[in-house]
Amino acid sequence: MVTFETKVWEQDWKYILKGDYLDKMIRDCNYEFDQKNLIINNVKDRKKVAKYAEIKKSKGIIDNYYFAEDYADVVLKHFEIDKEKFNGGYYYSIAELTGIFLCKTKYLLHLSSDSLIVSNKTDWISDTLKVFDSRDDIIIANPIWNFNYQAVTDEMIEEIDDNFYIGFGFTDQCYLIKKDIFFGKIYNEYNIESDRYPKYGGELFEKRVDSYMRNHKLHRIVHKHKVYIHQNFTRMKFIHNLLPFLMKKTAKKRFRNND
Repeated sequence: MVTFETKVWEQDWKYILKGDYLDKMIRDCNYEFDQKNLIINNVKDRKKVAKYAEIKKSKGIIDNYYFAEDYADVVLKHFEIDKEKFNGGYYYSIAELTGIFLCKTKYLLHLSSDSLIVSNKTDWISDTLKVFDSRDDIIIANPIWNFNYQAVTDEMIEEIDDNFYIGFGFTDQCYLIKKDIFFGKIYNEYNIESDRYPKYGGELFEKRVDSYMRNHKLHRIVHKHKVYIHQNFTRMKFIHNLLPFLMKKTAKKRFRNND
């Protein structure tokens, strides 16, 4: 039912593939995935990167790895996207589009290489799939980002139950999606609200998805009891050491707010 996917590129593949970072990334999801895929994008030495990806595959950490450049032409043709129309956002987009194109399951969980799910007993993926099955207007889900509960509640429209907020918005840091929707030709729409995405990214993948969602009144849900952290690698170890403190502090704050 669900494929796990992450990506690497020239500046981070060593962090992901040489140690146990990828192993932890998958393990902390606390879910039995049907497929675990790695998308390799924009690297200098394909043979060297493939060597380490093959080690992960041989150990059962991942099931497949793909080089985005091998599929780029067919992917862009399928989604009817002109490469030049990315306006600088091509390398921010092609790995995600390739992952969707190659996904063989009904749902896809994508984590950027510098994002990690904070492990706890909450089965947010199963909770999400129940909502997906009951609501056609909800096509995306993710946990709360970086313990920033205030930002989440500011962006959300309402609470739909004890587990989820609902609203617009999309991030390519972490997303659980309905594959059939994203396999469609949905990436050539525009909505002025989507201009909030970084200018350096041009017409990148996440901006295109956001425009499509807003134009068609489609929503995402954010799980109230699950968190992911997104941080550059130079600070990731520091963030890991702070996690117990952050989780304890956040729990106390939410408890007080509920009194």
